[in-house]
Amino acid sequence: MSDRKERQDQQCSCSCNSSQEQDKNSGAVRDEKQRPLLPQVNFTTFIMSLNTSALVHLGEIPEPGKEEPEMDLELARHTIDTIAMLKEKTRGNLDEQEQQIIDAMLYELRMLFIKKAG
Repeated sequence: MSDRKERQDQQCSCSCNSSQEQDKNSGAVRDEKQRPLLPQVNFTTFIMSLNTSALVHLGEIPEPGKEEPEMDLELARHTIDTIAMLKEKTRGNLDEQEQQIIDAMLYELRMLFIKKAG
């Protein structure tokens, strides 16, 4: 093992016993095939993923593997509506931080959509 990496005593969340290494310089955790590990699955990471998708569709960031962003307002609207549906269906079941995140996210995405569609 190189000087820049050290073994972690963590296991993958699926308990597959894959080995993990952490780069001391960047802090990135990678598996034995040197792929970055995915974040833990929870409500916040799920809606953050949807937020990223909406930003891609709004032309704010490029799609992975592409250099230039492309706008697709129909897909952006669908993704924003999906986040709004999740907010409605989880009403009363989110903790304070999750509620603040989804509220702020929807506000920002809706304002950006109006600006782009305008």
